[in-house]
Amino acid sequence: MTIEVKVPQLPESVTDATLVGWHKRSGDAVRRDENLVDLETDKVVLEVPAPSDGVLTAIKVEDGATVTSGQVLALLEPGEAPAESAAPRPAAEPPRAASPGDQSDRLGPAARRLVEEHDLDASAIAGTGREGRVTKGDVLSYIKSAGADTGGAEESHSAPAPAQVFDAGARVEQRVPMTRLRARIAERLVEAQQTAAMLTTFNEIDMSAVVELRHRYGEDFQARHGIKLGFMSFFVKASIEALRQHPVLNASLDGDDIVYHEFFDIGVAVSTDRGLIVPIIRDAEAKSPAEIERAIADFGERARKGAINMDELTGGTFTITNGGIFGSLMSTPILNPPQSGILGMHKIQERPVAIEGQVEVRPMMYVALTYDHRLVDGRDAVRFLVALKEVLEDPARLVLQV
Repeated sequence: MTIEVKVPQLPESVTDATLVGWHKRSGDAVRRDENLVDLETDKVVLEVPAPSDGVLTAIKVEDGATVTSGQVLALLEPGEAPAESAAPRPAAEPPRAASPGDQSDRLGPAARRLVEEHDLDASAIAGTGREGRVTKGDVLSYIKSAGADTGGAEESHSAPAPAQVFDAGARVEQRVPMTRLRARIAERLVEAQQTAAMLTTFNEIDMSAVVELRHRYGEDFQARHGIKLGFMSFFVKASIEALRQHPVLNASLDGDDIVYHEFFDIGVAVSTDRGLIVPIIRDAEAKSPAEIERAIADFGERARKGAINMDELTGGTFTITNGGIFGSLMSTPILNPPQSGILGMHKIQERPVAIEGQVEVRPMMYVALTYDHRLVDGRDAVRFLVALKEVLEDPARLVLQV
């Protein structure tokens, strides 16, 4: 009996999704749980697995379409999947003849349109997408690097394309629609600016003690736990100690009520090629440094693959973001509503500092705390950073909790 492949139940508050791209075509053999198609929501990319072995007999929705929960995407004829990946195609839809240079399977819908418009050789474009797929950004980068020799870059088109490249001599412009995730990020940032009374305070931390601990125990830590000892686990643990002392920064506003969270679900900002997302380390106070480092590494890997679950992105009580990995020395992070605080880490840089009347070169880091001034007084914000500084400059406090 034919099986309908449907859009899975979308996460709460998500009404629809965009069909990013099919991994199979009509007539292809599939195996149970093999990913058939990617759906992009405001926050995550969802994979739709095959419900059974069989042959995909019909695709009902094309790339780029907007879909909703329960909508039929394709039809699948169940049965034992052939040993080869390419099954015989239905007579009504014979396989297209593929030329030696045919690369269309590697192209997403927007990328394919650009390749056709500019008469490009798809095989010459390096793909950075999943499984080597060529994305729209890959094609635009190729066009930009190729300059005037792209063949079709100077042609005009009567119909607007999802991505347009305008060439006026040597002055090139690109017009690329926002992804759903980028649009959602923009919406959330504007919402934060409009609803919270954000203020940022700064301090600096001498990272000598943490650097020395990592140098002394890094190899043993990795050998025992199978993960590198990074800086983030120190900052998560130090933040929790500072939040214990200043619980208003682990609170949120709910109407006219202040909700004090007596647990510590710490969000850690992760950068992907689709935008910034903030997965949550649940009950971080109960986790060891190794468990925190493993959680962060796992988030980073799955975020780049678009495999973060919606549940992992909701409900955090405090956020940490690290601009230092990109070389930032100082910034003012924006709140992640309804949280009342976000800590910004930055690049560690050796600087001359005065130590007991002597000038010494120390590895220093500027830290920034953005807070909601409707809820948090400046005194609490400053004292939070002082508490964070004290713990990181004397990590024994993490053990003694003093």
